[in-house]
Amino acid sequence: MQAGTLYLVPTPIGNLEDMTYRAVRTLQEVDLICAEDTRQTVKLLNHFEITTKMISLHEHNERTRSEQLLADLYDGKNLALVSDAGTPLVSDPGEWFVQKCIEEGITVIPLPGANAAVTTWIASGFEGGRFYFHGFLPRKKKEIEEVQQSLEAITVPMIFYESPHRMKQTLERLQVVWGDRQIVIGREVTKRYESFYRGTITELIDLDHEWRGELCFIVEGGTGNGQEEAWWQTYSVQEHIQYYEEQGDDHKKALKQCAKDRGLSRNEIYKAFHELQQ
Repeated sequence: MQAGTLYLVPTPIGNLEDMTYRAVRTLQEVDLICAEDTRQTVKLLNHFEITTKMISLHEHNERTRSEQLLADLYDGKNLALVSDAGTPLVSDPGEWFVQKCIEEGITVIPLPGANAAVTTWIASGFEGGRFYFHGFLPRKKKEIEEVQQSLEAITVPMIFYESPHRMKQTLERLQVVWGDRQIVIGREVTKRYESFYRGTITELIDLDHEWRGELCFIVEGGTGNGQEEAWWQTYSVQEHIQYYEEQGDDHKKALKQCAKDRGLSRNEIYKAFHELQQ
């Protein structure tokens, strides 16, 4: 018996009119739909009158459920993989299952469709051509800084996803490590209240905007020579420490971060700070 096929099917990121004819037909014809969240996908299926059976496949059950799904494929059944919105595997689960299918010789067919990163990119105003897609930044401050430092050599625009409750804090952390680069934030792309915010990182921080909805942002790439002017370059040591204190750090922590930014020891910063105080 010939093995079945796994189809990777994009779904709309907000506007149901972005669902393709091919995607609808594929979801109608496969034997089973593997959905990141069946509660979300059922709304899409009901809208297009698709009655295909669904099963959940997400980051918490992907490895345990893949064995049965592979057995279904070996039995000749065709499967479709969908995420809650957009193109599967782009900052969404399914990578491990797809890799197993490829290793086992199962045919994997990707369908083109909606994607928040590319849609935001083409409206960004940045020079067309190359870009770097990263997705979501880690949650912890130290891990974010490590990622940013690893990306400093990238000279092309970089695309990220972010949740609204973290967007303001993320902008502040971007400014600390990368300085005042150009940035574009796409909000609720393809939806009714779609909007784009463009400017420098500082300008968008100064908006003091209450971010809501789905966000995708694009940051200008670096120069690649590691010699960009740091955001604190024009600050005195005292102003530099005061900046961190205004962000909520206590004096000791602000002094430590100032030393780290400038590549100096805490004792050197401490001495410079108190000399300015005299």
